[in-house]
Amino acid sequence: MNRKRNLIPDIFRKVKRRKFGIVEAFDSLEKKETENYEDVPNDTKAALILLASLFPRKLFDDSLPPIVLKHQLYSIVKDKTTVDRQLNEMKDVGAVRIFQFGFDTDVFGVVFSEDYKSKVLAATAASETAETVQRFLQTVLGACMDMGFSEKQMLKEFSFRDQEITQLVNAGVLTVRDVGSWWLAIPGAGRFVKYFVKGTPHHSTQETEKNTKHWSNSVGQAASVEGRGVVRLSLG
Repeated sequence: MNRKRNLIPDIFRKVKRRKFGIVEAFDSLEKKETENYEDVPNDTKAALILLASLFPRKLFDDSLPPIVLKHQLYSIVKDKTTVDRQLNEMKDVGAVRIFQFGFDTDVFGVVFSEDYKSKVLAATAASETAETVQRFLQTVLGACMDMGFSEKQMLKEFSFRDQEITQLVNAGVLTVRDVGSWWLAIPGAGRFVKYFVKGTPHHSTQETEKNTKHWSNSVGQAASVEGRGVVRLSLG
């Protein structure tokens, strides 16, 4: 039996007709994309790999790592507790990074760690911050799986100077959370946030959550209309 099909939980097969051809889309993935996460349970992992494969890379000139919203995972794997547990397991072993984008405290993005590192290195390779960014990826990301970092961590634990922290902020790798603390960030993610917010009407937090839950459908649509100037990244 095809090993890739074994990674697809039963819930995928149940919704494949009314969603967007999940089994067919998953079968199109390269085998190597599923082999790097052997030690993580299959259901949340499979959903994450699938949704990442539908990320509209060309819309962002392939400059961003595939970003999956946490609510997308909830829309496929119906047990939120299972998603949270398995996502934390993936985070704890360094397979993924979780991001807080700042425009809504309930909206979280998930990115595979290797995708994140490769896009960060590519985005900063020709800049004067390249050396600092490389040291940050090697030392901080390997030791701390949190979404954010405190001044104490950066200065004392990881021995970064104030000037170097400023370089990381300028490079888009960190964004200010509060005085003396920073969120981990994705260089160029402002474009993603702009498209997402354009696709989300100015609703209440509850309505925003409802919209982000169904964003996986519009991601697939976005990939097929990549030539348009504006693509709705959420369904209202």
